[in-house]
Amino acid sequence: MQQLRQFIAPYNRVLFLVCMHLTLMPFVTPAIALFMGLVYALVLGNPMPSMAKKTSKYLLQVAVVCLGFGMNLHDSLASGREGMLFTIVSVTAVMLVGYVVGRLLRVDSKTSYLISSGTAICGGSAIAAVAPIVRADDNSMSVALGTVFILNAIALFIFPPIGHWLGMTQEQFGEWAAIAIHDTSSVVGAGEAYDATYFPGQEGKALQIATLIKCTRALWIIPLALVTTFIFREKTSRISIPWFILLFVLAMVVNTYLAIPSDVTRYIVWFAKKGLCMTLFLIGSGLSLAAIRSVGVKTMVQGVVLWIVIATLSLAVIML
Repeated sequence: MQQLRQFIAPYNRVLFLVCMHLTLMPFVTPAIALFMGLVYALVLGNPMPSMAKKTSKYLLQVAVVCLGFGMNLHDSLASGREGMLFTIVSVTAVMLVGYVVGRLLRVDSKTSYLISSGTAICGGSAIAAVAPIVRADDNSMSVALGTVFILNAIALFIFPPIGHWLGMTQEQFGEWAAIAIHDTSSVVGAGEAYDATYFPGQEGKALQIATLIKCTRALWIIPLALVTTFIFREKTSRISIPWFILLFVLAMVVNTYLAIPSDVTRYIVWFAKKGLCMTLFLIGSGLSLAAIRSVGVKTMVQGVVLWIVIATLSLAVIML
Protein backbone atom coordinates (compact mmCIF):
# COMPACT_ATOMS: atom_id res chain seq x y z
CA MET A 1 0.00 0.00 0.00
CA GLN A 2 2.77 2.41 0.95
CA GLN A 3 4.69 1.62 -2.25
CA LEU A 4 1.59 2.32 -4.34
CA ARG A 5 1.12 5.67 -2.63
CA GLN A 6 4.73 6.62 -3.26
CA PHE A 7 4.44 5.67 -6.92
CA ILE A 8 1.20 7.63 -7.39
CA ALA A 9 2.27 10.63 -5.29
CA PRO A 10 3.55 12.81 -8.19
CA TYR A 11 0.29 12.29 -10.07
CA ASN A 12 -2.08 12.10 -7.12
CA ARG A 13 -3.64 15.55 -7.56
CA VAL A 14 -4.33 15.00 -11.25
CA LEU A 15 -5.73 11.51 -10.63
CA PHE A 16 -7.91 12.85 -7.82
CA LEU A 17 -9.39 15.54 -10.07
CA VAL A 18 -9.98 13.00 -12.85
CA CYS A 19 -11.85 10.68 -10.48
CA MET A 20 -13.82 13.61 -9.11
CA HIS A 21 -15.04 14.54 -12.59
CA LEU A 22 -15.78 10.90 -13.44
CA THR A 23 -18.70 11.18 -11.02
CA LEU A 24 -20.45 13.29 -13.68
CA MET A 25 -20.74 10.26 -15.94
CA PRO A 26 -24.30 8.87 -16.36
CA PHE A 27 -23.46 5.44 -14.90
CA VAL A 28 -22.18 6.86 -11.58
CA THR A 29 -24.85 6.75 -8.88
CA PRO A 30 -24.60 8.46 -5.46
CA ALA A 31 -23.62 5.18 -3.80
CA ILE A 32 -20.90 4.51 -6.38
CA ALA A 33 -19.58 8.06 -6.00
CA LEU A 34 -19.34 7.71 -2.22
CA PHE A 35 -17.66 4.32 -2.57
CA MET A 36 -15.14 5.80 -5.03
CA GLY A 37 -14.29 8.52 -2.54
CA LEU A 38 -13.90 6.09 0.36
CA VAL A 39 -11.65 3.75 -1.62
CA TYR A 40 -9.56 6.63 -2.92
CA ALA A 41 -9.04 8.03 0.59
CA LEU A 42 -8.06 4.70 2.12
CA VAL A 43 -5.88 3.44 -0.76
CA LEU A 44 -4.19 6.56 -2.15
CA GLY A 45 -5.01 9.27 0.35
CA ASN A 46 -6.75 12.56 -0.39
CA PRO A 47 -4.13 14.97 -1.78
CA MET A 48 -6.44 18.00 -1.51
CA PRO A 49 -8.35 17.69 1.80
CA SER A 50 -9.01 21.42 2.28
CA MET A 51 -10.33 21.85 -1.25
CA ALA A 52 -12.48 18.73 -0.95
CA LYS A 53 -14.02 19.85 2.34
CA LYS A 54 -14.82 23.38 1.17
CA THR A 55 -16.06 22.32 -2.27
CA SER A 56 -18.31 19.56 -0.90
CA LYS A 57 -19.92 21.98 1.54
CA TYR A 58 -20.90 24.57 -1.06
CA LEU A 59 -21.59 22.11 -3.86
CA LEU A 60 -24.09 20.28 -1.66
CA GLN A 61 -25.88 23.52 -0.89
CA VAL A 62 -26.06 24.46 -4.59
CA ALA A 63 -27.31 20.96 -5.48
CA VAL A 64 -30.09 21.10 -2.87
CA VAL A 65 -31.22 24.53 -4.07
CA CYS A 66 -31.26 23.32 -7.69
CA LEU A 67 -33.42 20.34 -6.70
CA GLY A 68 -36.06 22.85 -5.67
CA PHE A 69 -36.54 23.78 -9.33
CA GLY A 70 -37.87 20.29 -9.95
CA MET A 71 -40.55 20.47 -7.26
CA ASN A 72 -44.03 21.95 -7.04
CA LEU A 73 -44.56 23.77 -3.76
CA HIS A 74 -48.17 22.65 -3.22
CA ASP A 75 -47.51 18.99 -4.06
CA SER A 76 -44.37 18.90 -1.94
CA LEU A 77 -46.06 20.40 1.12
CA ALA A 78 -49.01 18.05 0.78
CA SER A 79 -46.71 15.03 0.48
CA GLY A 80 -44.40 16.08 3.31
CA ARG A 81 -46.96 17.14 5.93
CA GLU A 82 -46.80 13.86 7.85
CA GLY A 83 -43.03 13.84 7.61
CA MET A 84 -42.88 17.22 9.31
CA LEU A 85 -44.82 15.80 12.26
CA PHE A 86 -42.42 12.85 12.42
CA THR A 87 -39.56 15.33 12.48
CA ILE A 88 -40.84 17.12 15.57
CA VAL A 89 -41.41 13.88 17.46
CA SER A 90 -38.18 12.20 16.37
CA VAL A 91 -35.91 15.15 17.15
CA THR A 92 -37.24 15.37 20.70
CA ALA A 93 -37.11 11.60 21.22
CA VAL A 94 -33.56 11.18 19.92
CA MET A 95 -32.20 13.97 22.11
CA LEU A 96 -33.79 12.39 25.20
CA VAL A 97 -32.67 8.85 24.35
CA GLY A 98 -29.20 10.16 23.50
CA TYR A 99 -28.88 11.74 26.94
CA VAL A 100 -29.90 8.50 28.68
CA VAL A 101 -27.66 6.25 26.54
CA GLY A 102 -24.71 8.63 26.93
CA ARG A 103 -25.05 8.55 30.70
CA LEU A 104 -25.36 4.75 30.78
CA LEU A 105 -22.25 4.30 28.61
CA ARG A 106 -20.39 7.08 30.46
CA VAL A 107 -19.60 8.92 27.25
CA ASP A 108 -18.21 12.43 27.69
CA SER A 109 -21.24 14.72 28.04
CA LYS A 110 -20.25 17.11 25.25
CA THR A 111 -19.38 14.31 22.82
CA SER A 112 -22.64 12.57 23.69
CA TYR A 113 -24.60 15.78 23.07
CA LEU A 114 -22.92 16.30 19.70
CA ILE A 115 -23.67 12.74 18.56
CA SER A 116 -27.30 13.09 19.68
CA SER A 117 -27.63 16.41 17.85
CA GLY A 118 -26.14 15.00 14.67
CA THR A 119 -28.44 11.98 14.77
CA ALA A 120 -31.54 14.01 15.62
CA ILE A 121 -31.24 16.67 12.93
CA CYS A 122 -28.74 16.69 10.08
CA GLY A 123 -25.45 15.08 10.94
CA GLY A 124 -22.31 17.16 10.54
CA SER A 125 -24.18 20.43 10.05
CA ALA A 126 -25.91 20.13 13.42
CA ILE A 127 -22.67 19.11 15.11
CA ALA A 128 -20.85 22.09 13.61
CA ALA A 129 -23.63 24.45 14.72
CA VAL A 130 -23.84 23.16 18.30
CA ALA A 131 -20.14 22.54 19.02
CA PRO A 132 -19.15 26.20 19.58
CA ILE A 133 -22.10 26.67 21.94
CA VAL A 134 -21.09 23.74 24.17
CA ARG A 135 -17.42 24.76 23.77
CA ALA A 136 -16.48 21.32 22.53
CA ASP A 137 -12.78 20.68 21.91
CA ASP A 138 -11.29 19.26 18.71
CA ASN A 139 -11.30 15.71 20.08
CA SER A 140 -15.04 15.78 20.85
CA MET A 141 -15.73 17.26 17.42
CA SER A 142 -13.65 14.67 15.56
CA VAL A 143 -15.15 11.74 17.49
CA ALA A 144 -18.73 12.93 16.95
CA LEU A 145 -18.15 13.71 13.28
CA GLY A 146 -16.36 10.40 12.73
CA THR A 147 -19.20 8.44 14.33
CA VAL A 148 -21.87 10.18 12.28
CA PHE A 149 -19.82 9.99 9.09
CA ILE A 150 -19.30 6.22 9.29
CA LEU A 151 -22.97 5.51 10.00
CA ASN A 152 -23.97 7.98 7.31
CA ALA A 153 -21.88 6.19 4.68
CA ILE A 154 -23.31 2.82 5.68
CA ALA A 155 -26.87 4.17 5.44
CA LEU A 156 -26.48 5.24 1.82
CA PHE A 157 -25.61 1.66 0.85
CA ILE A 158 -28.09 -0.31 2.95
CA PHE A 159 -31.25 1.82 3.10
CA PRO A 160 -32.38 1.49 -0.55
CA PRO A 161 -32.16 -2.35 -0.55
CA ILE A 162 -33.94 -2.51 2.82
CA GLY A 163 -36.69 -0.21 1.55
CA HIS A 164 -37.14 -2.36 -1.54
CA TRP A 165 -37.17 -5.56 0.52
CA LEU A 166 -39.92 -4.07 2.71
CA GLY A 167 -41.92 -3.04 -0.36
CA MET A 168 -41.85 0.66 0.49
CA THR A 169 -43.36 3.14 -1.94
CA GLN A 170 -41.29 6.10 -3.11
CA GLU A 171 -43.18 8.37 -0.70
CA GLN A 172 -42.62 6.05 2.27
CA PHE A 173 -38.94 5.63 1.55
CA GLY A 174 -38.46 9.38 1.14
CA GLU A 175 -39.96 10.00 4.59
CA TRP A 176 -37.94 7.21 6.20
CA ALA A 177 -34.65 8.30 4.67
CA ALA A 178 -35.15 11.93 5.69
CA ILE A 179 -35.75 10.98 9.30
CA ALA A 180 -33.41 8.02 9.79
CA ILE A 181 -30.30 9.10 7.83
CA HIS A 182 -28.06 11.77 9.28
CA ASP A 183 -26.53 14.09 6.68
CA THR A 184 -28.45 15.85 3.92
CA SER A 185 -26.02 14.51 1.32
CA SER A 186 -26.77 10.85 2.07
CA VAL A 187 -30.49 11.51 2.47
CA VAL A 188 -30.70 13.05 -0.99
CA GLY A 189 -28.37 10.39 -2.37
CA ALA A 190 -30.47 7.55 -0.93
CA GLY A 191 -33.67 9.06 -2.34
CA GLU A 192 -32.10 9.42 -5.78
CA ALA A 193 -30.72 5.86 -5.63
CA TYR A 194 -34.10 4.43 -4.62
CA ASP A 195 -35.88 6.19 -7.49
CA ALA A 196 -33.26 5.29 -10.09
CA THR A 197 -32.79 1.66 -9.02
CA TYR A 198 -36.31 0.50 -8.21
CA PHE A 199 -38.54 3.00 -10.05
CA PRO A 200 -36.60 3.83 -13.23
CA GLY A 201 -38.31 6.22 -15.61
CA GLN A 202 -40.87 7.29 -12.99
CA GLU A 203 -41.13 10.62 -11.18
CA GLY A 204 -38.51 10.97 -8.45
CA LYS A 205 -40.91 11.13 -5.54
CA ALA A 206 -38.52 9.57 -3.03
CA LEU A 207 -35.90 12.20 -3.85
CA GLN A 208 -38.39 15.06 -3.65
CA ILE A 209 -39.92 14.05 -0.34
CA ALA A 210 -36.59 13.13 1.23
CA THR A 211 -35.13 16.52 0.29
CA LEU A 212 -38.15 18.49 1.48
CA ILE A 213 -38.45 16.76 4.85
CA LYS A 214 -34.70 16.80 5.47
CA CYS A 215 -34.50 20.54 4.77
CA THR A 216 -37.44 21.13 7.10
CA ARG A 217 -35.69 19.03 9.71
CA ALA A 218 -32.45 20.97 9.30
CA LEU A 219 -34.23 24.16 10.36
CA TRP A 220 -34.46 22.60 13.82
CA ILE A 221 -30.84 23.62 14.21
CA ILE A 222 -32.15 27.03 15.28
CA PRO A 223 -34.35 25.95 18.24
CA LEU A 224 -31.78 23.29 19.19
CA ALA A 225 -29.06 25.93 19.33
CA LEU A 226 -31.25 28.13 21.50
CA VAL A 227 -32.01 25.27 23.89
CA THR A 228 -28.31 24.31 23.92
CA THR A 229 -27.39 27.87 24.84
CA PHE A 230 -29.74 27.67 27.81
CA ILE A 231 -28.51 24.24 28.94
CA PHE A 232 -24.81 25.07 28.72
CA ARG A 233 -25.24 28.67 29.88
CA GLU A 234 -23.18 30.12 27.02
CA LYS A 235 -25.17 33.13 25.80
CA THR A 236 -22.53 34.77 23.61
CA SER A 237 -22.26 32.00 20.99
CA ARG A 238 -23.56 32.64 17.49
CA ILE A 239 -26.14 30.37 15.90
CA SER A 240 -25.25 29.01 12.46
CA ILE A 241 -28.42 29.09 10.35
CA PRO A 242 -28.59 26.93 7.18
CA TRP A 243 -29.58 29.78 4.85
CA PHE A 244 -29.40 27.62 1.73
CA ILE A 245 -32.61 25.89 2.84
CA LEU A 246 -34.49 29.16 2.42
CA LEU A 247 -33.11 29.36 -1.12
CA PHE A 248 -34.35 25.80 -1.68
CA VAL A 249 -37.86 26.90 -0.70
CA LEU A 250 -37.54 29.97 -2.93
CA ALA A 251 -36.58 27.72 -5.85
CA MET A 252 -39.75 25.69 -5.30
CA VAL A 253 -41.82 28.88 -5.24
CA VAL A 254 -40.22 30.10 -8.48
CA ASN A 255 -40.80 26.76 -10.19
CA THR A 256 -44.43 26.70 -9.00
CA TYR A 257 -45.52 30.21 -9.95
CA LEU A 258 -43.27 31.13 -12.89
CA ALA A 259 -43.52 29.57 -16.32
CA ILE A 260 -40.01 28.16 -16.56
CA PRO A 261 -39.54 25.94 -19.64
CA SER A 262 -39.46 22.26 -18.72
CA ASP A 263 -36.19 21.76 -20.62
CA VAL A 264 -34.54 24.36 -18.39
CA THR A 265 -35.78 22.84 -15.12
CA ARG A 266 -34.83 19.36 -16.35
CA TYR A 267 -31.26 20.51 -16.94
CA ILE A 268 -31.10 22.22 -13.55
CA VAL A 269 -32.28 19.05 -11.78
CA TRP A 270 -29.77 16.98 -13.78
CA PHE A 271 -27.01 19.33 -12.64
CA ALA A 272 -28.22 18.96 -9.03
CA LYS A 273 -28.10 15.16 -9.18
CA LYS A 274 -24.63 15.03 -10.73
CA GLY A 275 -23.44 17.72 -8.33
CA LEU A 276 -24.64 15.49 -5.52
CA CYS A 277 -22.56 12.59 -6.88
CA MET A 278 -19.46 14.78 -6.94
CA THR A 279 -20.26 15.97 -3.42
CA LEU A 280 -20.47 12.40 -2.12
CA PHE A 281 -17.15 11.53 -3.76
CA LEU A 282 -15.52 14.50 -2.01
CA ILE A 283 -17.15 13.62 1.31
CA GLY A 284 -16.00 10.01 1.01
CA SER A 285 -12.47 11.14 0.19
CA GLY A 286 -12.38 12.93 3.55
CA LEU A 287 -12.31 9.67 5.48
CA SER A 288 -8.97 8.72 6.97
CA LEU A 289 -7.61 5.94 9.13
CA ALA A 290 -6.99 8.52 11.84
CA ALA A 291 -10.67 9.47 11.82
CA ILE A 292 -11.66 5.81 12.09
CA ARG A 293 -9.28 5.23 14.99
CA SER A 294 -10.57 8.32 16.83
CA VAL A 295 -14.05 6.80 17.16
CA GLY A 296 -14.12 4.80 20.36
CA VAL A 297 -16.30 1.79 21.07
CA LYS A 298 -18.61 3.60 23.48
CA THR A 299 -19.30 6.52 21.15
CA MET A 300 -19.92 4.18 18.23
CA VAL A 301 -22.30 2.11 20.37
CA GLN A 302 -24.19 5.28 21.31
CA GLY A 303 -24.38 6.32 17.66
CA VAL A 304 -25.61 2.88 16.57
CA VAL A 305 -28.21 2.69 19.37
CA LEU A 306 -29.60 6.11 18.47
CA TRP A 307 -29.59 5.21 14.79
CA ILE A 308 -31.50 1.97 15.44
CA VAL A 309 -34.01 3.79 17.65
CA ILE A 310 -34.82 6.49 15.12
CA ALA A 311 -34.77 4.09 12.15
CA THR A 312 -37.06 1.47 13.69
CA LEU A 313 -39.52 3.89 15.29
CA SER A 314 -39.91 5.99 12.15
CA LEU A 315 -40.19 2.84 10.03
CA ALA A 316 -42.93 1.46 12.27
CA VAL A 317 -44.96 4.69 12.05
CA ILE A 318 -44.49 5.03 8.28
CA MET A 319 -45.42 1.42 7.51
CA LEU A 320 -48.54 1.40 9.70
